[in-house]
Amino acid sequence: MKIGTRGSAMALAQTAEVARLLSRAHAGLKPEAVRFTPSGDRDQTSKLEKHGGKGGAFVAELRAAMIGGELDCSMHSLKDMPGDEETPGLVIGAYLKREAAEDAIVLPKGVDSPDAIDKRRLAGAKIGTNSVRRAAYLKRLFPKAAVIHFRGAADTRLAKLDNRTPQKLPDGGTVGPADALVMAASGLSRIGQSARVSRLLTLDEMLPCVGQGIVAVECPAAAWRTRELLAAIDDAEARAMAEAEREMLWVLNGHCNAPIAGHARVSVSRLTLKGAVISLDGAQLIEAMREGPIDRPHELGRAVGLELLEKGAKAIIEATRV
Repeated sequence: MKIGTRGSAMALAQTAEVARLLSRAHAGLKPEAVRFTPSGDRDQTSKLEKHGGKGGAFVAELRAAMIGGELDCSMHSLKDMPGDEETPGLVIGAYLKREAAEDAIVLPKGVDSPDAIDKRRLAGAKIGTNSVRRAAYLKRLFPKAAVIHFRGAADTRLAKLDNRTPQKLPDGGTVGPADALVMAASGLSRIGQSARVSRLLTLDEMLPCVGQGIVAVECPAAAWRTRELLAAIDDAEARAMAEAEREMLWVLNGHCNAPIAGHARVSVSRLTLKGAVISLDGAQLIEAMREGPIDRPHELGRAVGLELLEKGAKAIIEATRV
């Protein structure tokens, strides 16, 4: 079985876990990772819109390889998969168990003091992120800080932070160096850097992006043998959470430049979904939360999405379109 993956340290770690689970579930199966370097990884300076958003930047080439028969399946971080579109001929065959969904503040080595973050509120600091959602929440949480454009693979960003390396900008200039970064806690864990978390941001402080902490394995819809193999490693709770969150995103008609957040959690047979839309400057925050049966995630996601639209989310989303 050939599994397509990006070549970053994080992607390779995620793919190794997919391969481990498949090998454990199916004796004699020997999954093989096939590395790709999508345009979003080749160009770590430009904003993602240049590559057609997350879909064009990170998943389009892998999807083309599956449709062309080069790959049996492909591993993605779910947060990198567009939720407002369907790809004919492909399905998500498995969701892995969700890891921590929270975002985290990371300080340079030697400045690892959670007290400093809370007491100073990062006044005057330059906080690096490439996520418009994180940037919007940071402007709300730390209004005296400067949020700067900061791209790159997770290990590359950490190195730039520690080495005080300025970040190149899409226009050819530079910004920084950064005094802190905000990164996904799950991503840090996947590359063995959990100890770098200076402070975990609570879900009330910064609601994650849709799918954060979940690994998805996509495959051709007609590849029934592959789908059967993947079904053995599919996590039912992660699938319910993912489907609710992505349905909400679909209802909102979000795009890669829209600060949309959503997080679902499971309690026995019930599913709770909280969604949010925040303006780019962090001044406006619209939230909605509902609960429903775990076996009806799409209905729950649709209800939360419609409530956000009723509260005015559409105007905020439209204002962010480029």
